Amino acid sequence: MPDYEILELGDFPLVSGHVLKDARLAYQTYGKLAPAHDNVVVLPTFYTGTNSRNEGFFGPGRAIDPARHYIISPNLFGNGRSSSPSNTPPPQDGPRFPLVQMWDNIAAQHQLIRRHLGIRHIALVAGWSMAGCQSYQWAAQYPDMVQAILPFCASARTSPHNFVFLEGVKAALCADHTWNGGDYAATPEGGLKAFGRVYAGWAFSQTFYRERLYRKLGFNTVEDLLKDWEQDHVQGWDANDLLAKLATWQAGDISAGPLYHGDFQAALSAIKARAILMPCTQDLYFPPEDNRIEAQHMPNAILRPYDSPWGHCAANPGNDPGFTAQLDANIREVLGD
Repeated sequence: MPDYEILELGDFPLVSGHVLKDARLAYQTYGKLAPAHDNVVVLPTFYTGTNSRNEGFFGPGRAIDPARHYIISPNLFGNGRSSSPSNTPPPQDGPRFPLVQMWDNIAAQHQLIRRHLGIRHIALVAGWSMAGCQSYQWAAQYPDMVQAILPFCASARTSPHNFVFLEGVKAALCADHTWNGGDYAATPEGGLKAFGRVYAGWAFSQTFYRERLYRKLGFNTVEDLLKDWEQDHVQGWDANDLLAKLATWQAGDISAGPLYHGDFQAALSAIKARAILMPCTQDLYFPPEDNRIEAQHMPNAILRPYDSPWGHCAANPGNDPGFTAQLDANIREVLGD
């Protein structure tokens, strides 16, 4: 049995004006909904994540605990479980999959939570990287529904530098001689390996490599780590799925859409939720400077950076125990536990 459920959304209108045909939202729930419906925690998925990988962010005795919380983990469009280039039939298969923005992901999640599950209020939306970006989007798109957010290693809008980083990994993938505009006949292994190799240089900090912390992950050399990242992307991901989620990431902006019409400060100011913003000081593409700007315009935000040589991957469960401990402390605080 799959470790997720599917909500059929039908023909789903996108904020771009296009329609995602026969859209499907994959999700999983953990724990039980309290009679008062006041224990709901939403954990969206990150870039190369699924609801299964989110299970590393909660557990018995943790700040988010299925014994006390009703946890809902919806999967991003494009991640291979929800509607994606790899599982959508023609004419929206492969490179013809439409652009799905953060707005669209949260609108679909709202259908799941409000209409399908009958929940009116969310105690917390939290997440790492693109999942954290979705927590900002939730709070701006449905400000009366979300009581608290805790994005970590994330931002409310994709910065120009972050955009350029993503252009780099995309170019590496698409340079594969078998790419054929996304209509490849066989897996573009060379491009996926290049994608993983370039990505590894950004996922960890300069300090991580200088201090050879990759040895703590079981790699004797940098090359060993790079080969592992190559194989992870070849074996774990469809190339068009990676690019569909990358397009969502690049378009990330909580002010995009019919509510705020591109007014970023207005979107931030409209967030009513209590918020703790938790960047990693050595994150190479979600630096704390972006969160500092955001916090200035959010009515109830606390900026709480965490310094770690693990960079963006400080948040990956098991990498940095200190980050995990601080994350749990912050979650308890923002929930009022």
